[in-house]
Amino acid sequence: MNRLAIAVGKPLDDFRAQYEQSVPEYDAERFERLVADGATWDTVLEATKENAPHGFIIYWSYDFSRLMQLAGHRLRCVEYLMGNHAVAQTMYRHDPAIMLYAPLRTAIYEDAEGETWFAVDQPRTRFASFGDPGITQGGVELDRRLAALLGHLGLPVPDVLAAQT
Repeated sequence: MNRLAIAVGKPLDDFRAQYEQSVPEYDAERFERLVADGATWDTVLEATKENAPHGFIIYWSYDFSRLMQLAGHRLRCVEYLMGNHAVAQTMYRHDPAIMLYAPLRTAIYEDAEGETWFAVDQPRTRFASFGDPGITQGGVELDRRLAALLGHLGLPVPDVLAAQT
């Protein structure tokens, strides 16, 4: 596993807003309707493209800051589950246990100096642990998408991701 922590260079709230605009929330109602209607996978793929303009969707998020303040902590952290079920299904067919790592966990947090960071485990390193080339290829695709998202957000792309693009 290779954890990527990237200094953002702007206040947490500003970067969080930019991130959440670029990675929209999962449109649960829409996808539940598609399931209920027995939609084709092609229809799901089209809806996914519309829901994920930069390759990813937020399936869940939680701001742990207020809870941790009760324990006396002042630093802030927002956690997300970010992914793309169109990519996940390409790995799922090889082993449903890939759902251990799909969607990806990400965090936007502050360090003791007040710097904002974006952190995520490199997808390829997570999915390569299955030892299946089909699953590893899905991880490589997620690395590529992550590199594109970081570029869109104006963040530096780590060399380990840039080598995949």
